[in-house]
Amino acid sequence: MKVLDLQCPDGHRFEGWFASADDFESQLSRKLVECPMCGATNVARVPSAPRLNLSGATSAGSSAASSVASAANADGQAHHAGPAAQWQAQALRAIREVLEKTENVGDRFAEEARRMHYNEAPARNIRGVASAEDARALVEEGIDVMPLPVPAALKGPLQ
Repeated sequence: MKVLDLQCPDGHRFEGWFASADDFESQLSRKLVECPMCGATNVARVPSAPRLNLSGATSAGSSAASSVASAANADGQAHHAGPAAQWQAQALRAIREVLEKTENVGDRFAEEARRMHYNEAPARNIRGVASAEDARALVEEGIDVMPLPVPAALKGPLQ
């Protein structure tokens, strides 16, 4: 199994897991590898630090291993240093939480938001799709809405 550090043209860094380097190249050429933040398929490998398992690790080596282990986030996934990568991870966690705690009403969003606002339907957390015109009309009616761009990788079932 190959774990590769990848980056899209917008600078979003992420990991990709592949059976081999050839498998990565094959998927990349078929545009199957995409950025989880923006959906870009023009991704490239970026340098990464290798993980070495040395049976004769010394105390200096074990302190380095513990610092690498401390670079893992609460999900057990390694994160890349830097504020942009930390912001990206926080944004993905927030979007996942919104998706988990809302009902997807799809293209009926404007209709359902109005029904809830006028007490014709039970109040609940919803999400869906609305045109810019529908969103403006909802705001003009005093109905709070917020656009939330969801990366393509999060639109399907989470594995």
